[in-house]
Amino acid sequence: MPLLPVIMDLLGRASRALGFETIDGFPPGHVYARTRWDRAYFDIASDVKPDQIEHAVCEAIANTPLVFGRIVNPTPRMQRTVLGIIDARLRGAGGAPADLVRLLIEAYRSRDTVEAIPGLRAAIASTAQYEMPVRVVRLLDYLADMPSAFDVIEARR
Repeated sequence: MPLLPVIMDLLGRASRALGFETIDGFPPGHVYARTRWDRAYFDIASDVKPDQIEHAVCEAIANTPLVFGRIVNPTPRMQRTVLGIIDARLRGAGGAPADLVRLLIEAYRSRDTVEAIPGLRAAIASTAQYEMPVRVVRLLDYLADMPSAFDVIEARR
C-alpha cells in the first residue's frame, strides 16, 4: 500500500479535527444531517459542535437574510429565523418580505425539509399551481391568519 494516500488521509482527519477546514453540513448521524449550505457564505470550522453550527447559520441569516437561499433542507430553527425577519419586515422594518417568502417556498421543494410550523408544508403545496408572485401572496396570507410567535396577524391587516 502506497504511503502517500495514508499520509494524506491522516492529514485530512487531523485538519478536520483541529478546525482548519470549513464544513457544509451537520456531522453524519445528526438529526439534520441532510441540511447543507454553501461554504462560500458560511464560514464554519469543522470542529464546531452541532448546536453552535446551527446558531452560527441562524446568526448569518439574521445578518444577511438572503443567504437562506444558500441552504438546502434548512432546519426549523433556521426557518424560524427567516419567519421572524418576514414578520419584522411586515411591521415596516426593512421592506417587503416577498424575496424571503420565495426562498421559504423554494426550501420546501425538498421532502427532507422539516416543517418549522405545523401545516406550513401543506400551505405551500396548496399554492403549487400558481406562479411565484401569487404563491408568495397566498403564503403571506396564510402566515398572517395563523397564531404564531411572530405576530404576523396584525401586520397584514
